[in-house]
Order: sequence, then structure tokens, then C-alpha cells
Amino acid sequence: MASTDIVPTTAHPVGGPSLPQERRLVTAIPGPRSVELAARRAHAVSAGVSSTLPVYVAAGGGGVLVDVDGNSWIDLGSGIAVTSVGNAAEAVVAEVGAQVQAFTHTCFMVAPYEGYVAVAEHLNRLTPGQHEKRSALFNSGAEAVENAVKIARAATGRSAIVVFEHAYHGRTNLTMALTAKNMPYKQSFGPFAGEVYRVGMSYPYRDGGRTGEQAAAEAIRRIHTEVGESNVAALLIEPIQGEGGFVVPAPGFLPALARYAHTHGILLIADEIQTGFARTGDLFACQHEGVVPDLITTAKGIAGGLPLSAVTGRAEVMDAVHPGGLGGTYGGNPVACAGALGAIRTLEEQDLTGRARRIEQVMLPRLQALAERHGVVGEVRGRGAMLAVELVEPGTREPNPAATTAVATACHAEGVLVLTAGSYGNVLRFLPPLVIPEPLLLEGLDVLEKAFSQLG
Repeated sequence: MASTDIVPTTAHPVGGPSLPQERRLVTAIPGPRSVELAARRAHAVSAGVSSTLPVYVAAGGGGVLVDVDGNSWIDLGSGIAVTSVGNAAEAVVAEVGAQVQAFTHTCFMVAPYEGYVAVAEHLNRLTPGQHEKRSALFNSGAEAVENAVKIARAATGRSAIVVFEHAYHGRTNLTMALTAKNMPYKQSFGPFAGEVYRVGMSYPYRDGGRTGEQAAAEAIRRIHTEVGESNVAALLIEPIQGEGGFVVPAPGFLPALARYAHTHGILLIADEIQTGFARTGDLFACQHEGVVPDLITTAKGIAGGLPLSAVTGRAEVMDAVHPGGLGGTYGGNPVACAGALGAIRTLEEQDLTGRARRIEQVMLPRLQALAERHGVVGEVRGRGAMLAVELVEPGTREPNPAATTAVATACHAEGVLVLTAGSYGNVLRFLPPLVIPEPLLLEGLDVLEKAFSQLG
């Protein structure tokens, strides 16, 4: 076969639930077919696009990915919390297949269809709060965040947006301004959008014992002094930070911010793009402390791997935007909406919130045992199936990105996909599919433990 030929679908193993749930390495990593594809990629794909693994995937399902050389990997990343219901969940495949046969696109702004309305109805039902809600659908998480900012500004008549240290909200020009970390997200891409103000986050491991209420009070003091409440349209926050290192704020931090926002007519936007749809053991992470946001952004786990995102919020806020002010050619594409309907059905029928809690019960003790044995582990944190280990120089809290990279690389060499994160590049993050078989999860943890033992 010529190097420019595309491997036919029939050459790929069958994905979904029928895929054998096993770790299996049959070639060197990367194998010859992946090496061939990497050479093709070098001539076809921008160097600005990077990948974690050196292999190319042919199939996936349950808790595994199978590469083009037949190696079967344990997946502890879920496409960055996207394939929570699995890479080819039966309900998602069925809904998407039926929709593709009917039609692939009309543009909801031109000729609307039921799937968009049905997804909006589910989002209005599932998201926190009993108030009347509306939803609008988009393509990516960044697009959802950007539209939430537009909505907040339109509804309040104010322009300032307050965000937090270590935040990640996307890669568009506005969302890069909202995102904290420079490299690789912001370097050389400025100037960025204005009227964005950053204040301190509650980061218990690095806060010196400060409580959630104390951290909130300091953030509020800065908002009052540096911005002024009457100028602030919204506070935008991840209830558990994602790319920033799975930072879980101390108890009381989010409720204090919510009370402050409500008192001053400021909208609270919860960015639940990585934490949403059962990932943390609740449907949405802000529910852990009973926080009800005015607006909530969702994406990633919403549609079983298809590109879809949403802003859901109070009806009077969402309806403050003039007709035609929200939308986009592909926003709420019918095929993506079909995927969402299948994913939501899977989530509810299989009790994936319960599965996320079970994954925490399995993983957390093993990760805590690692911390007891290895001085390089500074903290274990997270909730549900969103867990992390922060690595430091032993005996200090100095970030240790070298050890983080070494552990991740060792796991990859043994057929286990893990991801890294953190403002300092020193966090291992774990986002297994919520449908991963427990024996596979335990095997992945065995490989992780071996990788730590090799640090020396």
C-alpha cells in the first residue's frame, strides 16, 4: 500500500463494547504503522499541533484504545474527559447512525430540528437549580465560554469579567485572555481581549493553611479594590480546575463567591466543561457544595466524543440577548445532538455518577499509598473519576515537572495512557472512562506504581 493511501475501515478492529478489554503490547512503541503515519503527519499537519502518544488509534471502547499496529492501551484520559461513556457507546452509535442516515446538517438558524430542542431540554433539566432555564448550543468549550461572557455582558450591561489564577478556559483570543497559563496556550498570540481581571484561587496545597472563606475574602477584596462591583458582569470559575492541575478549592470558597456575586448583581458562571456530566461523582461539580450558578458552560463529556458545547442559564439572563445574537453555522449540529442524546441516556441508565464515585473508591487509596511510599508525591487530590497527583522535589513543595514527565513516559511505554497538567507542569491527572472495567483500572494502577518505583 502506498504511503498516501488511507487504511480502510474494514482493516480496523471492531470498537465499542465488543473490543477486548485488555492491555496488550504486540510491537515496539511506536509500531511500524504508527511510525509510517508519523512521517506522513510531519509533511501534512502543522507542527503547532502536538500529541501525547506516539501511536495512532484505530479503535476504542470501554477502557481501551487500540492502535494501528494492534497494541491495546489502557485509557486513563478519556480524550481529556470527553469519552466518559466510552469511545463507541451503544446508545451514541445508534443515535448518531440514525441521524446520519436522515440528514447531517441544515443549520439550526436556518432550518431547525428536534434534536437541538431535545438536548436543550435535557440540559435545562439536569443542570443545578430549579429555576426556569434556557440553553444555547455551540461546538467547543471555548466557544461556550466566549458566548457565556457575551450573554453576561448583555444581561448586566457591565463589561468586566473576573477569572482566577491557574484557570483554563480555552484557546480563542478572548478565552486565552481568560486562561492563566502562558506556555503553550498564550505565548506569542497576543494582544488579548481586555476587561478581564484575575484574582487569587483557593489552592489548599499551596495556600499555607488558608481556609476557603479566607481565600474568598482575599479575592473579593481585590475585586472591590481593583475592579469595583458595579463594573463586574460575571465571575467565571471552574469548580475544580482542569488544566491548572485539578485544583480543588477549599470548602467554603465557592459558596462565599456565589453569595458575594448574588449580593452585587454579578453573574456566577461555572465552567463545567471538564468537570461536568458525572465526572466528579455529581452530575456537576458545583453541586458538591450546593452552589447554583447563573450560567453553566458544558462540553467534553456531553456528546460521547462528538463536537458539542452549551451555555445553560437562568431564563431571564439567556433571553436578554437580542434575536440573532447567538448562534453559529455548526452550533448544535444534528449529528452531535444525536450523540448527546445517546450519551445522556447512557449516563442515566448506567448510573455513571455512581460509577465515578466507585472509581474514586478504587483509585484514591492506591494513589494515597503512592504518596506514603514516594517523597516525590506532594499531594493527591480530586473527586470522583477526576483525580490527580502533584509531584514535587522530595522534602519541599518545589514543582517537579521532570519526574512528572518521567512517570507519564514510563506508563506510556507499558501501554497505559496518562495525562499531565498543572500551571507548573508537575501534575499527573487521571480521567478514566466512567465505563472502564474495574480489573483494567486496577491493572493501570499497577503500571503506574511500577513507573513510580523506577524514579529512583
